[in-house]
Parts: sequence; structure tokens; C-alpha cells
Amino acid sequence: MKSAIHSSAGKICIVCEEEKQRGIHLYTEYICTECEGAMLQTDVKDPMYKFYLQQLRKVIIPKIYS
Repeated sequence: MKSAIHSSAGKICIVCEEEKQRGIHLYTEYICTECEGAMLQTDVKDPMYKFYLQQLRKVIIPKIYS
């Protein structure tokens, strides 16, 4: 069975927008393990919750290729 956590070189997290070595792929985007953990621990009343929602919206924005 393959793990959902991948070791990746040069992947940019859509949440923190930093290059990270470990994380998960969500549809077409990448989320580092640190941001994944922080999102899971964030309460809906926390001000960071809205930030995480805003960053996760990047997953559903279709990319236009020319």
C-alpha cells in the first residue's frame, strides 16, 4: 500500500508558499506536512481558519494553459 505522504524535491506548498520536502498532493496541488497538521488542528473560530480556506481555494481554480 502506498503512503499519502510523499518525499518531494522542490515542491511548493499552496498554503505557506514555501518549498518543502515532505507533504501530500491534493488533486493538482501540494500541501506540506506542517501546513496539513496546522490546518487539522485549527478551530473554525481561529483567525487562521479563513486564511487556510483562502489558500485551499487554489485547488479548485482551473489552470489555463496556452
